[in-house]
Amino acid sequence: MSEVLLGLLFVASLWLTIECCLTRETNQSLEEASLIPFADDPEVARRVELATGKVVNAVAPEEAKPGWVNLEF
Repeated sequence: MSEVLLGLLFVASLWLTIECCLTRETNQSLEEASLIPFADDPEVARRVELATGKVVNAVAPEEAKPGWVNLEF
């Protein structure tokens, strides 16, 4: 019985924690967060914009500065 009570207490505290974290979020901020995975590739961002009609704030890939080398690990 005590295991069930502890399980319910854990689930309730997890739900309250998530609820408190998400209360400050607006619909706009949640929508922007859902588009973040597409922001680093301008071509994919354009396709997502065409498909969904939502604006993706794409970031252009960093260009190598003269005299500097971009290393990929």
